[in-house]
Amino acid sequence: MSELAILGGTATRTRPFEPWPQYTGSDARRLLEVLESRNWGGYPFPNQFANDFAQKFADYHGAKYGCCVANGTIALVVALEAAGIRFGDEVIVPAYTWDGTAAAVLFAGAVPVFADIDPHTYCLDVESVRRAITPRTRAVIPVHLAMRFADMDAIVALAQEHNLVVVEDCAHVHGGQYKGCGAGSLGDLGCFSFQSSKIMTAGEGGIVITSRLDCFELVQSIVNCGRASTTDRFKKRVVGSNYRITEFQAALLMGQLEQLPVLAERRSRNAALLSRRLFEIAGINPLPAQSDITREAIYNYVFRFRSSEVSRDLFVAALDREGIPCDGRFYEPVYRSDLFRVNADDFPQLKLNREKPVDYSECRCPVAERAAYQESVWLPQFLLLGEEQDVEEIAQAVLKVVSNLGQLAAGDPQLAGVKSMSRAERPRVELARNY
Repeated sequence: MSELAILGGTATRTRPFEPWPQYTGSDARRLLEVLESRNWGGYPFPNQFANDFAQKFADYHGAKYGCCVANGTIALVVALEAAGIRFGDEVIVPAYTWDGTAAAVLFAGAVPVFADIDPHTYCLDVESVRRAITPRTRAVIPVHLAMRFADMDAIVALAQEHNLVVVEDCAHVHGGQYKGCGAGSLGDLGCFSFQSSKIMTAGEGGIVITSRLDCFELVQSIVNCGRASTTDRFKKRVVGSNYRITEFQAALLMGQLEQLPVLAERRSRNAALLSRRLFEIAGINPLPAQSDITREAIYNYVFRFRSSEVSRDLFVAALDREGIPCDGRFYEPVYRSDLFRVNADDFPQLKLNREKPVDYSECRCPVAERAAYQESVWLPQFLLLGEEQDVEEIAQAVLKVVSNLGQLAAGDPQLAGVKSMSRAERPRVELARNY
């Protein structure tokens, strides 16, 4: 019998990792305070906890203003609208990201244009952005992905050269710093998600931070049904919607912000140990260190698997059966995702003043495609919340699979199982696994 669990052997790890989300007694007290207040929603705006949290979060990231919103996708939509993006404008986004980054551009009435990623960070490649700029381009959305930052110096310089707005997608980097500057404070606006898997969560929710008062006032107005901003210096009036966060969510986020430094330091310490161990294993390549990061934020630990013997999907399936939750096709290039069902009839901005509509089937971003389908392996952040022994067992499991690739290659090719499923098919599997 093979040593590999996927071939009938004993799994490297059978006990669970640290649970996520983490909470404390203070969270329960704050939730009870909201419950007893009977002031549960987002109005009056901004409500007490939502207002306090937004300012503390903005301060922590080096921005002047913060406004809580319903979720991370809405944060991007509102930020683009507040920054002046109009119907038919082009917005450059990385191909390798969650679909919501590009969907938000569509929801704002604009046209997402995909650029490729840097092979060392999996974040937006500056030269690919440069090639994607056209007279229609009005903004760029760098996504800080998994455990790395986009090259913000180069992106901001390029944006200034072409008079483009920079909206940072910071859904993975709560508390992170790049060259001493907080995530979300480097561009015009920064957008964060508080969805369940994020390193700060209230189940759902989001926030927009900025140091531009003109943008902040519009964000507040759009979020709060078109009402005047709390500062209202620019006297702008828009037709808004209700994108407010609830007081229950904001109360939870106060506790999440309190825990963030301690949990971030633990992830960073364990990630460093894991990198040292993985660098010793042939065919396993952790993402290179990024010296510009001055405070790490690790949403997922990502490494690259390279082998001529078995596919990445089969490797991931085998590692998963060793008791290490992981994913390979965590993201796909958005233009190839079955959740990005886009045509010009549903989104007429794709054909506005064009000889033919934008056709995303013609997109090709080879680095993003290689990451998505051949090499990336994603480990959820809660694997790094335990002790050194937990990290050692992760490394042992990786070494065990790599050492038995020949047996794995000779096994049933269908063993890859759920790891090759499309995104539309995955949710019920992921929920069952309690990722």
